[in-house]
Amino acid sequence: MHDIINTSKRLNESLHLPVLVIIEPLVLPRTCILHVLRRELDEFEILDMATVQGLDCTSARDVRLVMLSIADKPIGDPSVEDDLAFVAECCPNAATVVLSNHDDEPTVQAAMQRGVRGFLSTSLPIEIAIAGLRLVLVGGAYRPLPVAGMNRITDFEPPDARGLVPAYLINEGARVAIDRRSVTDLTPREQQVLAELELGLPNKLIAAKLGLSESTVKMHIQHIMRKCAAHNRTEAVLRWRGRLPAQSRDHDPGAALMPET
Repeated sequence: MHDIINTSKRLNESLHLPVLVIIEPLVLPRTCILHVLRRELDEFEILDMATVQGLDCTSARDVRLVMLSIADKPIGDPSVEDDLAFVAECCPNAATVVLSNHDDEPTVQAAMQRGVRGFLSTSLPIEIAIAGLRLVLVGGAYRPLPVAGMNRITDFEPPDARGLVPAYLINEGARVAIDRRSVTDLTPREQQVLAELELGLPNKLIAAKLGLSESTVKMHIQHIMRKCAAHNRTEAVLRWRGRLPAQSRDHDPGAALMPET
């Protein structure tokens, strides 16, 4: 009886969580993505389905993001166009992220022009894909730049670090100017770390590029988050870029550091 009560309680709690939906026809990739996202984004209920028609059952739920896998299909494929329209109709308040086997510029541009808020290529390392989803979930937009060898940390060469840029933020067609008045709030080193956070680099690459230890990078990120009044690194970047309003600095979210991405 006690187990039944606990199970019912967990089910009831899950119904009040915001929802992230994965749409992937293939069972193995879908279950792998589901497993990773449930571990990394435990503040969301993660639902998985084979087709967009499954979204009919989410009408009463708070769906924040729908990730649609299109595999090798071009964005202009009629079936993809129909699926995107169906997602927009069923989940008008949700951000749409496309998962594609391609990362060429025409495909990415075509997706963003159709209102897609995030474009994930299957060639991206998992930590970068998670960072992209987090960015979209807090109101940003994400797109990759094709980079060879991004997952080979041992091949990292500081002089060529700019070639490792995996992503950049998009401000719906126009970059928001940085508020230079707040530059003095950050130390020169914190500004360097923040610049790399804007590029979506994980702590390990930031440390290698700047010649720091990972623990020092984490310390700088905590300071940046506190000064930006942000709850995580993604929010800190958005506040720095002017996408989110600043909060009172009496609130110290530094202890809520997002896991390394």
